[in-house]
Amino acid sequence: MLISEVIQSVKDYCRGEWYGVAIDDSTTRDKILYGNPDVECTGIVTTIYASVDVIKKAHELGANLIIAHEALLWNHGDHRDWLEDSQNKTYLEKKKLMDDYGICVWRCHDYIHSGIPHNGGWIDGIFYGLAKETGWDNAKINEDVSGALYLECEETSPKKIGDIIKKRWNLNGLKCIGNMDAKVTKVMVCGHVKEGGDSNTLIKRVDAEDINLLLPLELIDFTLTEYIKDSGQLGMNRAILAAGHFNLEEPGMKYMSTWVNNALKENINATYVQAGDMYTYL
Repeated sequence: MLISEVIQSVKDYCRGEWYGVAIDDSTTRDKILYGNPDVECTGIVTTIYASVDVIKKAHELGANLIIAHEALLWNHGDHRDWLEDSQNKTYLEKKKLMDDYGICVWRCHDYIHSGIPHNGGWIDGIFYGLAKETGWDNAKINEDVSGALYLECEETSPKKIGDIIKKRWNLNGLKCIGNMDAKVTKVMVCGHVKEGGDSNTLIKRVDAEDINLLLPLELIDFTLTEYIKDSGQLGMNRAILAAGHFNLEEPGMKYMSTWVNNALKENINATYVQAGDMYTYL
């Protein structure tokens, strides 16, 4: 099976639309970021990010296709002209490594988020993998119109969930905000809490729906973070566990390694390789 056929099979397996609009291959982020797709696929590695160590491990495993969720070369769209023009040393070394090993890297972002088959319907493949790896796959899971994952679980605490995440996701640590002894039954994996705007809508929702724990992709110290800190200091059941964007989504790529052969209808060795915790702590 050619690498190009592997890629098309994964696309066909996924829902392939965002909010009723079909993914356009001319504008999607899901591009071949490097390498030749018109060769036989010798093996697949799934990962959040095709780091140097992941590339080396793929070669050790005999795999020539890396399916990554995020960009390869440190910029939106993976443009290389600026790196070529400046003869960036890290870029040249990484490029040589991929050339020497014959590695092809395909980004699977929009398709896997658009949905994979689940219980006769569709569910975001990244966020379902996150839930499954954390032990929430039997919880009541809902994806809302904002793209957030919302689930209801048996009562627990942020500390207990944090311990599970750290162990099962193989992380070095987490940033914890709010009441670590809060009673948690409602969890939201929310989007990018960034500088340059308010979190008024999200804060109102947390209050109105009594959401106890937030797992954000991105987090800053303003707005939502301040609100959760104040709520926790008032003894309310409010907390944030911040693992970081790549760490949060990587379990979804781990889960992908278990279903990719269902998409291919063929057995090709598919292995998950963790890119490694983005953070170390001193």
